[in-house]
Amino acid sequence: MNKVELKPNERLDDLHRNHYKIIQDPARFCFGMDAVLLTGFTQVKPGEEVIDLGTGTGVIPILLAAKSQGKRFIGLEIQVDSAEMAARSVQFNQLEHRVQIHNGDIKDIETLYKASSFQVVTSNPPYMNEGGGLVNPYDAKAIARHEVLCTLEDVIKGAARLLQVGGRFYMVHRPHRLVDIVLVLRQYKLEPKRMRLVYPYVYKEPNMVLIEAVKNGKPMIKMEKPLIIYKEDGTYTEEVYDIYNK
Repeated sequence: MNKVELKPNERLDDLHRNHYKIIQDPARFCFGMDAVLLTGFTQVKPGEEVIDLGTGTGVIPILLAAKSQGKRFIGLEIQVDSAEMAARSVQFNQLEHRVQIHNGDIKDIETLYKASSFQVVTSNPPYMNEGGGLVNPYDAKAIARHEVLCTLEDVIKGAARLLQVGGRFYMVHRPHRLVDIVLVLRQYKLEPKRMRLVYPYVYKEPNMVLIEAVKNGKPMIKMEKPLIIYKEDGTYTEEVYDIYNK
């Protein structure tokens, strides 16, 4: 591992995978369980190239590099400070040969990358589609949580352009946006193929949905068994431990 100089408010967190660590700033935004669950749901085959749209801390490409034999992983992030911090995490873990962080706007995908240049696209996009009432809509946390700088359609449109025919798009989102998600996916010829609802407790409503869509895929979706996060005593279920550890 390389030495790393942390800026004010930054901390170095253990990813519990390959001895990798990640730099985070709680004042900006820290990754959550949704990002980890997405890496467990995403399937990357040996030699494939992957891009994560709106990568934030860079946790998704770093974890996917640890969990798979993919050839190259790119994280695209619009916020300069977040992209720079993610790049330092890549350098700290000595992953420069497999992981790169790019600073850029999802809405500029056409000028940033060649069309049909990736086999896998991932995204943990902003969930909230209304930015009204935000004290500072351009605060780092607001940008991560609300559709301030990009919309659900921006993300899906970008993924569709980047994917080869038969390529796979993986996303984690909120169930209350599910109708919008499916409609926009099909609008851009990304056919939903796998879906899994995530429940905090077995007796609660789902609060996340994991989706795999295939570019130009044939209509047919597989609903996977529900993923339960916590047991009644508040500890993680065995499956969640497996996702963190596999």
